[in-house]
Amino acid sequence: MDEWQEGEKMDMCRRRFLVTSALAPLAFTGACSVPPPLTRVGGHLWIGYEPLFLARELGLYDPDTLRLVEMPSSTANLMALATGDVEAATFTLDEYLLAREGGLDVRVILVFDDSAGADVIMSRPGIERLEDIKGERIGVEETAAGALMLAKVLEKTALAPDDVVTVRITGDRHVQAYLAGEVDVLISWEPYATQLQAQGARRLFDSRQLPGLIVDVLVARADALERTPDAFRNLLAGHFQALDYLRTSPDDAFRRMAPRMGMSPDEVRVAQQGIRLMDLAANRGWLAGSHPGLVSSADAVARVMVAGNLLKRFPSLEGLVDPSFLPGSA
Repeated sequence: MDEWQEGEKMDMCRRRFLVTSALAPLAFTGACSVPPPLTRVGGHLWIGYEPLFLARELGLYDPDTLRLVEMPSSTANLMALATGDVEAATFTLDEYLLAREGGLDVRVILVFDDSAGADVIMSRPGIERLEDIKGERIGVEETAAGALMLAKVLEKTALAPDDVVTVRITGDRHVQAYLAGEVDVLISWEPYATQLQAQGARRLFDSRQLPGLIVDVLVARADALERTPDAFRNLLAGHFQALDYLRTSPDDAFRRMAPRMGMSPDEVRVAQQGIRLMDLAANRGWLAGSHPGLVSSADAVARVMVAGNLLKRFPSLEGLVDPSFLPGSA
């Protein structure tokens, strides 16, 4: 072999080595499985949503595929769902109807609870009756839930909207605004209601007097439900496992829930008495069948919202719910 042929052979070997080396990472990458997409669920503080976070505390969720995102307020939660920063979010039923009117393609896949006293109107000492709120500064979050409760109270007292001064305050600022003297009355909820009571505020009115109007649900984007169905099935399975744990081991469950709520375990226990948590059987009644209970409730809530100008028009109730992610669903 002459010098030229030997050089050509070495050059071919070199090129073969370089090509093989360049392709090796690609071959390795191709052999690796693509990690599943992350499903993010937004949730703000509310006693009824806590079983979802208890499930996380119990290690029932894989953080690589399912992440609970703690939001400062329901307003922030709604914005995150609208912008796609989360794939699902915790809402009240009226907030869900408002989101749909705004054009979001979303479904209810879980009913957390029906409020039975945990949504509260808190007032300063000296404001003893609902009628006494005339002329007072009322703190309320700029969401459908707060506006709905305010509308019902004004209706109950025969007061006009101009008879009170509305101050827009998100839930995470309720205690701060009360202590700073920014408001006289607050439309609040647990855990903030208990925190306000500890600062001297008194309970003036609560959701026991509004049966069926404040229902808390888990809402998911329709495109996300199609993209990561297993993540949502795991999410709901973990939630119901946490509910079972709450029922069988309440002392430890309340201990685990207390730090996030900013309450003692005993305060969590008392606050939970203001809601009716919905187990799997109840969820099937709310979401499944030819006449889902949630659709009937949505009809009633929508009528109140339209009458109070909280919705522009009565919404379509088609495609409101999707029960297929409940455990045991076909």
